[in-house]
Amino acid sequence: MIEKDEVKEILDGYDQKNLTIATVCSHSSLQIFHAARKEGFKTLGLCMGDPPKFYDAFPLAKPDAFLSLNSYGALLEESDRLVEGNSIVIPHGSLVEYLGAEKFENLPVPTYGNRRSLAWESDRELEREWLSEAGVDLPRRFKSADDIDRPVIVKYHGAKGGRGFFISKSKDEYLKKVNLKERHTIQEFILGTRYYIHYFYSPIRTRGYRLNKGILEMLGIDRRVESNADEIFRIGSVDELEAAGIFPSFVVTGNLPLVLRESLLPKAFDLGERVVETSLKLFGGMIGPFCLETIVTDDLKFKVFEISARIVAGTNMFISGSPYSDLIEKDLSTGKRIAQEIALARDEDVLMEILS
Repeated sequence: MIEKDEVKEILDGYDQKNLTIATVCSHSSLQIFHAARKEGFKTLGLCMGDPPKFYDAFPLAKPDAFLSLNSYGALLEESDRLVEGNSIVIPHGSLVEYLGAEKFENLPVPTYGNRRSLAWESDRELEREWLSEAGVDLPRRFKSADDIDRPVIVKYHGAKGGRGFFISKSKDEYLKKVNLKERHTIQEFILGTRYYIHYFYSPIRTRGYRLNKGILEMLGIDRRVESNADEIFRIGSVDELEAAGIFPSFVVTGNLPLVLRESLLPKAFDLGERVVETSLKLFGGMIGPFCLETIVTDDLKFKVFEISARIVAGTNMFISGSPYSDLIEKDLSTGKRIAQEIALARDEDVLMEILS
């Protein structure tokens, strides 16, 4: 992985009054570009092939310029062009999945957040170690198919937007569906309501929900709309569907906004605090936006089944603010908070505290 000293050397050569916010043209790029421009930054869209035409439909979120690439891997070869433009890269799910955590760690361009956190996110063994040490309640994990004694969900490693995930109720069903060539995790299937909580950790701010260093914010909550999983049972029972060769698909196609009952907010902040404080001990901290993917059971307990250590697409519903972020600042999106954090760090000459 590129060392912090190398990143600082690159950053020292920047004209910091003319920074450019760069990200891949996918996932949450509209709000990232929109917010960056509102905060006075130049913007650069990284795209595969020709610039996507759909940006013409959203002029307030269209980047000032595009860098067209033949592949995500070519981003490493074109890094000099990013550096020449005083660019800071904002990572999101598409960049992490298609470039890969290892290549991303070696990208010689200043990047928002701690790159190491994405390696801990994308490896389910490391992710579980992180969450376990944080002391949050996790679904049971099964090390062997022989141990399956209840419904389980099988998840492949990486940020795949739910692609390939499946539910099994027995060892035999698991063996029929699984691709043993891919790394995967067998996890207890928990019944309850899904809440994807959008947090933001700032190591440089002091006003707000204080941690040992910096503050924690909650900017919104969503629930993912997953291909046919939410609608499939309208056309028959589980047995009838399986007999017809129809199975639930968990590919994420969109998002819905949610709010928690207010009495659960202290628990939600406690979860976020534990995860951030543990990240500081394990790998130097998870900086900026992150999402805890939770289930609230009927006895009002949180089960944390996954973490995304960067901006998630569910924040796209809140470009003009959420019921929570509006109580911090009007029209505050996660993209805007990222841009504000970079501007604050620049103005206070502490950029290296939020970049890697």
